[in-house]
Amino acid sequence: MTPEHTPPTASIKPKKLEKHGDVRTDNYYWLNERENPEVIDYLNAENEYYKKMTEHTEEFRKDLFEEMKGRIKEDDSSVPYFYNGYYYITRYEKGKDYPIYARKKGNLGAEEEIMFDCNEMAKGHDYFQLGGLNVSEDNKWVAFGVDTVSRRQYTIQVKNLLTNEILPLKIENTTGGSTWAGDNNTLFYTRKDPVTLRSEMIYKHKLGTEPKDDVVVYNEEDDTFSTFIYKEKSKKYLVIGSQSTLTSEFRILDAKKPDGEFKVFQPRVRGLEYSISHYGDKFYVVTNKDKATNFKLMVTPEANTGMDNWTDFIPHREDVLLEDIEIFKNYLVISERSNGLNKIRIRPWDGEEYYLPFDSETYTAYTSSNPDFNTDVLRYGYQSLAVPSSVIDFNMKTKEKEVLKEQEVLGGKFDKNNYTEERVWATAEDGTKVPISMVYKKGLKKDGNNPFLLYAYGSYGASMDPYFSSVRLSLLDRGFVYAIAHIRGGEDLGREWYENGKLLKKKNTFTDFVDCSKFVIEEGYTSSQHLYAEGGSAGGLLMGAIVNMAPELYNGVIASVPFVDVVTTMLDDSIPLTTGEYDEWGNPNEKEYYDYMKSYSPYDNVVEQDYPNMLVTTGLHDSQVQYWEPAKWVARLRVLKTDNNVLYLDTNMEAGHGGASGRFEALKEVAKEYSFLLDLEGIKK
Repeated sequence: MTPEHTPPTASIKPKKLEKHGDVRTDNYYWLNERENPEVIDYLNAENEYYKKMTEHTEEFRKDLFEEMKGRIKEDDSSVPYFYNGYYYITRYEKGKDYPIYARKKGNLGAEEEIMFDCNEMAKGHDYFQLGGLNVSEDNKWVAFGVDTVSRRQYTIQVKNLLTNEILPLKIENTTGGSTWAGDNNTLFYTRKDPVTLRSEMIYKHKLGTEPKDDVVVYNEEDDTFSTFIYKEKSKKYLVIGSQSTLTSEFRILDAKKPDGEFKVFQPRVRGLEYSISHYGDKFYVVTNKDKATNFKLMVTPEANTGMDNWTDFIPHREDVLLEDIEIFKNYLVISERSNGLNKIRIRPWDGEEYYLPFDSETYTAYTSSNPDFNTDVLRYGYQSLAVPSSVIDFNMKTKEKEVLKEQEVLGGKFDKNNYTEERVWATAEDGTKVPISMVYKKGLKKDGNNPFLLYAYGSYGASMDPYFSSVRLSLLDRGFVYAIAHIRGGEDLGREWYENGKLLKKKNTFTDFVDCSKFVIEEGYTSSQHLYAEGGSAGGLLMGAIVNMAPELYNGVIASVPFVDVVTTMLDDSIPLTTGEYDEWGNPNEKEYYDYMKSYSPYDNVVEQDYPNMLVTTGLHDSQVQYWEPAKWVARLRVLKTDNNVLYLDTNMEAGHGGASGRFEALKEVAKEYSFLLDLEGIKK
């Protein structure tokens, strides 16, 4: 190895961390000093090392980028949706990175009004994100949020849609979202704690006044909760929500009386989760009340909203997770999940109910944008690992469906019939059956020689449904099998699936992934010489855990923005989002949780052993997982690992948790990941 290819080493500056009489020595704690030039030098040195070591793949990376970009329709537009007299459209122009938001009055033949051209707005910024577009009921004003740092701290502004003038108003440090009251003059929004970034206060702003005069209408004092505000689809009520991992609470106010007092819908009770939807003179409540683990639907009069008045509308079912509802004037649409698959159930307020038919085993179906209350048409999305995503309008009265758009895959080579989709079940060490969704090119031989990428997340009850990706074709067409392991910690098989992969059962998430890995090897889909694993954020924690537990199973691992320093982070309540996470991971201020966390925390469990080839990515401005977690982890791995496999840390010095903001810039990051995998497989083009 030449000197220029010698990996950088971070200075060792031991810091003793003591809790519950236990002392941990952290040699790299100092890397959390974001302003320290030595920290920046170390990150830059790692970037330089990564760049030099992968120089031989640079051309291939460019080719992969062009190949992936070549499948994307550059001059694309969303399916217009109708709301309050206007059709709204999001479209992209050829060669441009950012969307254009437009609308047309009354019909699609009307003249286009451009609300925002983000390509113009993004000029001069390394990162740009527009969010929270919210039009007043009189169609005159649109509020919007802008983030140019990638720390998810948005500045809210207001534009006059009649004159195209953007008001001088700038409301800083918000979530970006906002809600107009029924008077078209009062705007409600959520401010964040500037240090922890927790959404903590709801403010009220009157047009024509200064932000310093805005009134706090709600302050969420419990730092394990965050708060938000929205307007009911019926437009009758403004709703303030407060949410922690396990508990919810709502407050309601007549949207036409923005200066009134919000009334508590049902006071918080630890462990009681509920969400509300208004219809007629009632509220419909999705809740886990009465130990309804998989949730049920209840109904209550709008005048008496306390839970003593709630009555069952759709009872709890042991084998069906009730995920969400969508209310229309004549229909109730229920999103459910059973046996790990999405179901959409349509229930007329008077008449026979039925389910939408789906025939694949690796699909995702979901209700889409349905802001119009007075329609018989349900808009939903459908896709699978091999079938591009479609937007479909379904007439709930006539049962006719119209595919409005199927994602186009350009380049002329794609045919969904060339791929096989499969759902298989691995057996975990405790006997639990864990589903794996996979896709590969037809004609696969189970001889152990196929490169295989296994992806998972496994936290927060987030279900990883099978989805189509035109980008992924760059792996499939070069012989890779791509699979999603639906491990515990997600909600893929119902609420119990989540409960059994969190807190003191968190290790099930890691052992499930290892058992899925062993299964695909045993079944001959691949071998440990050709198996790769990938996960990001909490899925990056999963990657950190499996390389400590079973490094011999993998040839390579990609850990994106990985949450790997679990104990130290969860003990630091000044770090963004920490306190709201106690219900997910446990509170390490309690010894039982501290000990359990320490037993799996990837950073604390790096040992002298061989590790797979690894690519670790992060962003300097990440607000979800701070950059120093992956940086410290890599520094420690560099010292302790006993192999000659590659270890790269790639830090985006401009971006945060989601990576680059331009639609094509993000592809360059994927091209880096894919070239890492393909290079390990000896695939050069």
